[in-house]
Amino acid sequence: MYVAEESDSGIVPMNHSNKIEQSMAESEEGRPLIEENTQQFSTRPTQSGERVSQGLAGVRRAAREQKEMKFTALLHHVTVDLLRDSFGSLKRKAAPGVDGMTWQEYEAGLEDRIIDLHSRLHRGAYRALPSRRVYIEKGDGRKRPLGIAALEDKIVQHAVVTILNQIYEEDFLGFSYGFRPGRSQHQALDALSWALVRRKVNYVLDADIQGFFDNLDKAWMIKFVEHRVADRRVLRLIQKWLKAGVMEEGKWSDTETGTPQGSVISPLLANIYLHYVFDLWVDVWRRKHARGEVIVLRYADDIVLGFQWGTDADRFRKQLGERLRKFGLELHPEKTRRIEFGRYAEQNRKRRGEGKPRPSTSLASRISAGRMGTGLLLCGA
Repeated sequence: MYVAEESDSGIVPMNHSNKIEQSMAESEEGRPLIEENTQQFSTRPTQSGERVSQGLAGVRRAAREQKEMKFTALLHHVTVDLLRDSFGSLKRKAAPGVDGMTWQEYEAGLEDRIIDLHSRLHRGAYRALPSRRVYIEKGDGRKRPLGIAALEDKIVQHAVVTILNQIYEEDFLGFSYGFRPGRSQHQALDALSWALVRRKVNYVLDADIQGFFDNLDKAWMIKFVEHRVADRRVLRLIQKWLKAGVMEEGKWSDTETGTPQGSVISPLLANIYLHYVFDLWVDVWRRKHARGEVIVLRYADDIVLGFQWGTDADRFRKQLGERLRKFGLELHPEKTRRIEFGRYAEQNRKRRGEGKPRPSTSLASRISAGRMGTGLLLCGA
């Protein structure tokens, strides 16, 4: 292994430990399958829209130029300034975590608090607190668990996300939209609408991963991060957040799998997980195994694929289920379905004696309901 001289970006060129096929690593990363509104953004804002430091700009440049580099020294980019900016980016009226600390309370004496937090981080004295579990009502009457992190955990997570975004925004593929800087719900909908109208799509697979945030495998999660991050201190931080557990009605419980929905770090970890489990894999599948055209759009754990041929759609669905099971995930049996699409869908169903298709807004309805957005109407069985 060749080790380069340590630079501000803290990088060691090395052989990629990823066992995913080389063709995946060489796929058109950053080049969207859906052509409109999917360009990779080359600006360098933080999540809050602030410009990143020169050092972080160097990290992004290195990530873009050297796809197999592992970053060995990232924590030094967590500066007092970055922590202060991260605090300023948090929601002022967000509910407190188990620490009971509100944004306004922390703001009193902010400078001393941030300097102390910075010191604890860099000498290894920082401890992650468990998330406070709350529940929100879902449209079907069920309740979705959310984890509210303690305020300092939110600050540190935001800072780490700002740093890691410099790497992963150069790695993530163009059809991944959810919770990424410079990408919006409306762009995802525009790209999906454009592809369904302009491309040869006769069948749509609306894929729902059952309990994704609750079931992602923590060991795999760390392995995926290690493809790019070799800074043991940053890896330990992520492990601390994954192992912090949850507090509910005063009782602590461990979470063997998953990452709490609602935490600042969870959306990025979810995108990293699915980048390796789904994105790289489907990008190779559509080029090497599909008989006709295939379009892909992913927004966090919500996935829509369009196929020219029904045989491709059926074969892909089976293989996707097998792929997900290798990583502790599974398709929701009721929410995942193939939808016949296009101008001839209704008459084809009538010819087969299947009756009139019932409407479904598919992924688009979940966008508009708070996860993505819309007005796009699909017809399915």
